[in-house]
Amino acid sequence: MKASLNIILSGGGTGGHIYPALAIARSILEIQSNANILFVGANGRMEMEKIPAAGFTIRGIDIIGLQRKISLKNFFLPFYLLKSIQQVKHILRAFQPDIVIGTGGYVSFPVLLMAQLQNIPTYIQEQNAYAGLANKLLAKRAKKIFVAFENMDMFFPKDKIVFTGNPVRNDLLNLNKEKALQHFQLNSSHPVVLVLGGSLGARSINEAILDNIEYFIQNRVQLIWQMGKNFYSQLSFDVKKKLECPYVVYKEFIYEMDKAYAAADVIISRAGASTIAELCVVSKPSILIPSPNVTDDHQTQNARAMVNQHAAFMIKDAEVNEQLVSTLDHLLKNKTLQDALSKNIQKFSKPEASKNIAQIILQDFNHNSALL
Repeated sequence: MKASLNIILSGGGTGGHIYPALAIARSILEIQSNANILFVGANGRMEMEKIPAAGFTIRGIDIIGLQRKISLKNFFLPFYLLKSIQQVKHILRAFQPDIVIGTGGYVSFPVLLMAQLQNIPTYIQEQNAYAGLANKLLAKRAKKIFVAFENMDMFFPKDKIVFTGNPVRNDLLNLNKEKALQHFQLNSSHPVVLVLGGSLGARSINEAILDNIEYFIQNRVQLIWQMGKNFYSQLSFDVKKKLECPYVVYKEFIYEMDKAYAAADVIISRAGASTIAELCVVSKPSILIPSPNVTDDHQTQNARAMVNQHAAFMIKDAEVNEQLVSTLDHLLKNKTLQDALSKNIQKFSKPEASKNIAQIILQDFNHNSALL
């Protein structure tokens, strides 16, 4: 192996692109501890906070995404793209990467594009069942493309696809329910429902839970509720007063996700690819509510892939208020159904995904280096 290896990882905008990148970075360091890793993200987006908090260095570039609807922002896109390309050139010149890895999101496009133009080996990790535009444009010149769903050759060259599954956090591999319940001050006598809507929060899910909070209280269904920054900040005094009961734990953001997953009997969540990968690893019965506000409606594609294998329930976002509690109640009262969903979703579990991706990239690089 090379004594020192410089690697850039780029991907962001949402946790779905950030957390797989972090998982891959950690797996690379487990194999080659002296690797130098630099992240490149979009200024003003959540990766600029999450990556340093995880202990890694990140450089920001000024880039915006293509708006699929008519928007004034698209008028400025060429300016931002040209500016970001110049910024990436400086980063590549200063850091001299041996490998560049993209995990999706528009920030990865100028980073991988410039690396490819400079003949730096690039690798793509695509989380979704429906490939993102940036990854589709970059696929032809990438060395390998790591995917989590079947039939991805409709988007990418078949000979470059490697089916690995999506990377997940290592702390999800050894869950302890008893300790998790103690952490949240809940008990084992009543079911626990975990509600996730992403780091910013999903308004439709949050409003459905709030509108039906009496269901949880009256039926002694314990609730761990990640509201997200936006919804949490708008809670009134009266609502907070109503939520002060032994059965409800509500937070802006849950940092102890391993404990939240461990405590849960049923999970209600958006259908981002990284979240689904985590649900598969923890193997909990889940109700998926795809966000309607994502490119190409890929969350619906992700959720449908699970539903088609009887591995989860799906509710449309527009129907969540009227269907969520009845679906949840049906699931909580049917232990056989819970067990079936858990068994079926576990079939999709790929706990070694990040390790396998890191091994393939490093072996690939060292094999090619030996040929020089």
